Amino acid sequence: MPKQDTFETEQLTDAAFYILLALIEPLHGYAIMKYIEQLTGVPGMIGPGTLYTLLKKMCANELITQTAAEEGKKSYVLTDKGRILLRHELTRRETIVATARKIMLEKGI
Repeated sequence: MPKQDTFETEQLTDAAFYILLALIEPLHGYAIMKYIEQLTGVPGMIGPGTLYTLLKKMCANELITQTAAEEGKKSYVLTDKGRILLRHELTRRETIVATARKIMLEKGI
């Protein structure tokens, strides 16, 4: 069975979620990695291979678009489709956390 694209299932990996979150404003690749490191406190959370593979897929799926290159660096920003998916994913994750909290509270954990 072929692997289903994460964007088709609308269940993003952590890496994809953080990249979309970073691209609320235009950023180039290195700035995306640094933003995510700062956000998570985890150095190298997303390496260049993962980043550029996901950027390519996100562009192909029209979740992000490339903006004018400055100083030879390609920048990217969310599209309306990307914003919708990011909001959907945030709601999905909030539901997971709320359910887990409820269960843990019921079990006294």
